[in-house]
Amino acid sequence: MYSEAGRRANDGERQTDGGRGAATYTSTMAEWFADESLWEAIYPFEFPDAVIAAGETQVASALRLRGVPQAGRALDLGCGPGRHAIALASRGFTVTAVDLSAFHLAKAKEHVATAGLVIELLRADMRAFVRPDSFDLALSLFTSFGYFDAAEDDLRVLQNVHQSLRPGGALVMDMVSKECLARNFDATTSHKVPDGSLLFQRHAIRDDWTRVSNEWTVVTGTQARTFDFSLRVYSGRELRDLLVRAGFASVDLYGGLDGRRYGLEAERLVAVASKHGRDAD
Repeated sequence: MYSEAGRRANDGERQTDGGRGAATYTSTMAEWFADESLWEAIYPFEFPDAVIAAGETQVASALRLRGVPQAGRALDLGCGPGRHAIALASRGFTVTAVDLSAFHLAKAKEHVATAGLVIELLRADMRAFVRPDSFDLALSLFTSFGYFDAAEDDLRVLQNVHQSLRPGGALVMDMVSKECLARNFDATTSHKVPDGSLLFQRHAIRDDWTRVSNEWTVVTGTQARTFDFSLRVYSGRELRDLLVRAGFASVDLYGGLDGRRYGLEAERLVAVASKHGRDAD
């Protein structure tokens, strides 16, 4: 989540604590992403109206990448307020949207109702969520990956997604990368929203360039709240290798959802990981 704040009817929806095939995995408050007060405090900075609206363009771009399925069942993993799930559903996909944050899912429910769409909303830990052979497409966008302390948990998430995809399905990932950070790293940043609230961010590279630590201070009126957390960051090669370890048969890397080359001009790390058909397996 390095500087991501500058960019992240009940008949038709289901909000629960898990899904079919979900293993048991309990997130604790010791894990920073389980703190709902964080997501509530930074929501105006992560998801202003322009960022919510950009979900439509981002999904349209993702669907133009080579090897990305154009129809069927889709999984939005780490769905946040549902902007990508809504864009998928509006294109005819049958969508399941998963997030651990009850706050984000409540926002997603509001947005889904406003859009008049049917989307399954699930509260689940991505380390546990598995639905074997259920989805044609999975999305993990807006740096929704690398939250866990243990590197093995990242691998587990990708293995879960691989298992949940149907033969011929694909996973599209979008995140900040080591290469992009090395070129554009800002140790301190700040943002202001229309109501006057301020977000001050301090970032540091640590653990031999494997993680970015973050200190975010939100100032609203006379109240200031500080949140500390860190993310694991990957190079393009490291992410490709991890996806292959998880079982994906082919991985294409891009420097953005617009399909640009993953080179010096890369703004993001985007991966399209494909699960081959049964004959290829």
